[in-house]
Amino acid sequence: MNAENWKAKGKFVEVNGRNLFVVEEGDPNKPTLLILHGYPSCSFDYYKVLPILSKKYRVIVHDHFGFGFSDKPVEYSYSIIDQADTALSLWRKLGIKEAFILAHDYGSSVLTEIVAKWNLGYRPVDINAIIFGNGSILINRVKLLFAQKILMNKKLGPILTKLSTESYFQYNLKKIFYDKSKYSKEEIRILYEIGMTKEAKAVFPRISLYNHERKKFWNRWITNGIYNTDIPIKIYWADKDPIAVIDMAHELKKNIPTANLKIIKDVGHYPMLEAPVLWSETVLGLLVE
Repeated sequence: MNAENWKAKGKFVEVNGRNLFVVEEGDPNKPTLLILHGYPSCSFDYYKVLPILSKKYRVIVHDHFGFGFSDKPVEYSYSIIDQADTALSLWRKLGIKEAFILAHDYGSSVLTEIVAKWNLGYRPVDINAIIFGNGSILINRVKLLFAQKILMNKKLGPILTKLSTESYFQYNLKKIFYDKSKYSKEEIRILYEIGMTKEAKAVFPRISLYNHERKKFWNRWITNGIYNTDIPIKIYWADKDPIAVIDMAHELKKNIPTANLKIIKDVGHYPMLEAPVLWSETVLGLLVE
């Protein structure tokens, strides 16, 4: 697999006058699983698990604006709220009526906004259940990397982004794999090639401010959002994640007692890359429980 192979698997769908890169696999007559990817990567995160998931589901994953092969407009807010609106518009355009939604990392915040809209009565897609995994939606418990803290600074963030190299990208992502033997420099090189273009670096400082939104919209997304919704919630958590630490999973379970929680042991922040079979089995299990 390389960047061009991955691009060839997908298609571009116009949403609000801009192009989103979308990959779809599986029988369209099967139940639909929608995936929201994390930061700073893209839909390529799921290249290992799509063949497994698509045996039982129609799986759709897109690159958020600013990520991967999707457009990176300069005149765009890159707010989590806008990314949620975009996802819902895409799914509506694809004719999705009913689905499960799975989110990881940054995608989890996008999903919390979708839940907030659902709670307020905006329901363009009938959501069967949602699955959260290793996302720092509980900003009070997150253990940010040094680079993430710098990127949250409006002055220093653009400087770090401009100076970032593939080596620095590799360095930071390797730190969040638990089993270093499962870390593939080639996979991360592809992620860098796809996602860290000149155009991406121009908008990433604005994207990186999303952690501030997690604080600002705490009540909308958490207290009155996922803690107060009728959507069935399921959670998987890789327990050796140094950023979205395992305490988050236990706090989510405590505040959403009906949630089904599955722990993926001895795996880091990217379980779909580090332990794709185990991650897929966990997700498939959650979807039917």
